[in-house]
Amino acid sequence: MLRTHYTKDIGPELDGEKVVLAGWVRAVRELGSLKFIIIADMHGECQITAKKGDVSEEIFAKINSFGKEDVITIEGRVKKNEKASRGAEIIPENFATLSKAASPLPLDFKVKAGIDKRLDWRSLDLRKPEIMAIFKIESAVVQGMEEWMHNNDFVKCFTPCIMGVTSEGRADVFPVIYFMKEAFLRQDPQLHRQLVVAGGIDRMYDIGSNWRADPSHTSRHLCEHRGCAVEIGFISDEYDVMRIEEKVVAAGFEKAQKECSHELGVLEKQITIPKIPFPVLEFPKVYEILAEMGKQVEYGDDIDREAEMLLGEYVKNKFKHDFLFLNRFPFSKKPFYVMRYDDEPEWARSTDMICRGTELSSGGQREHRYDRILKQAKEKQMTLESVKWFTDHFKYGVPPHGGFCIGIERIVMKMLGLDNIKEAVLFPRTPERLVP
Repeated sequence: MLRTHYTKDIGPELDGEKVVLAGWVRAVRELGSLKFIIIADMHGECQITAKKGDVSEEIFAKINSFGKEDVITIEGRVKKNEKASRGAEIIPENFATLSKAASPLPLDFKVKAGIDKRLDWRSLDLRKPEIMAIFKIESAVVQGMEEWMHNNDFVKCFTPCIMGVTSEGRADVFPVIYFMKEAFLRQDPQLHRQLVVAGGIDRMYDIGSNWRADPSHTSRHLCEHRGCAVEIGFISDEYDVMRIEEKVVAAGFEKAQKECSHELGVLEKQITIPKIPFPVLEFPKVYEILAEMGKQVEYGDDIDREAEMLLGEYVKNKFKHDFLFLNRFPFSKKPFYVMRYDDEPEWARSTDMICRGTELSSGGQREHRYDRILKQAKEKQMTLESVKWFTDHFKYGVPPHGGFCIGIERIVMKMLGLDNIKEAVLFPRTPERLVP
């Protein structure tokens, strides 16, 4: 390796020890007989100090050859210095240039640039501490969710991203050519997750990309997003699913709070771990709540963005909570595989998780009874042949089950109060953006 330490490892306790750092030149400054280099890596910055007479003339002169964002290695000794940001600095003994950066830079760190220009030069944008902090926090959130599931007997599985048929009709899907045949990028790996549960792995999860050909141009929509998708067998009802989901979410928040204090400091953000259980609002009571808040929604209709925001306000005022579950959606608005209430078939055991007015996930209990699945597919005017690859498995013993899929970028956006979901995506895919 070209380094022995990262910048985060440098401190006064290493006084006198020889180290090798590697990273990007963030700044070069000269003050009389002193020259300073600020070197940055994925963990932060460190000061390199060269005093004329204390270092060789060759080393002292070489510092002037470094330009901003050059990639270098520095070998030297740690020296205590209370004035340095880490309580220590490096006295250089040798340098090596690994890569020179062209000048001027297309993205100046000191100048506030628009989101489109920043995304055009994402690798440069990522070098800003506040941008890198977002993705380190996002990594911690996913790690926390995975750790909770691992500790609670969930098995990580991998489901296909290319589908031979669509799971929810042809709307909002991306067709692809697959060996001269038409196929589709998945909207959600749910149907395959159900088949995994049917196979006996009754606690499973899948983390991966999903695609929707949605031409929306909002601050919360993407054409490609990552999801933490979970499926659970042997449930009593959809409330079992909600109780699992809220624990997964809380674990992600807890991990980010515990592991990312530095990054949260860089962003000047604080994380509050959501209280469990999350409040649950059910249809048709939802219509009454909205009517009291001045929003009229036709009985049996789905709700819109404005209604979600109003319900978020309602829960915040009544329960002092940022999260809520919506349950018992109108079945007429839901796909064929959702379980209905047997005694009230107009309502589905379908749930959405909402945080401060933004939907973060959808889920609920699935229909596991073969005859009911076929009946509901017919009601949704689907040909039985088109779903046969899925429904035939339900002839052979499938337990009651359900699940959910949490949008990873959306949960990070709400956690950190980001204005645009594209801030939580390294390389966003939107109706206009396909590169880099």
